[in-house]
Amino acid sequence: MATETKTAPITLTERALAEVKNIIQEKNVPEGYGLRVGVQGGGCSGMSYLLGFDKPKDSDEVFPLEGVELIMDKKHAMYVLGMQVDFQDGLNARGFVFNNPQATSTCGCGSSFSA
Repeated sequence: MATETKTAPITLTERALAEVKNIIQEKNVPEGYGLRVGVQGGGCSGMSYLLGFDKPKDSDEVFPLEGVELIMDKKHAMYVLGMQVDFQDGLNARGFVFNNPQATSTCGCGSSFSA
């Protein structure tokens, strides 16, 4: 019997994936936790991104992503489909950057959008 591998609705750049793995190691993220990506109401433009470590829930889909489990609530997929998460480590900014083709407008902070 073949096992089906689901393709994640978002991608992480090499820099973002390396930073996630670095955080898992440095912060001793417990076994069984994955990287939760999603959205929540709020922020300057109406919605903001969620990014953190969590255990999968019944309403989630889990996607294997180069050694990291990506966890996402099924309802959030339509808001982030095709999104790329990058990590910037420069003089002006340090942190995760969300490049979302579903966003119809974004605000200056880069973590809030409307769809």
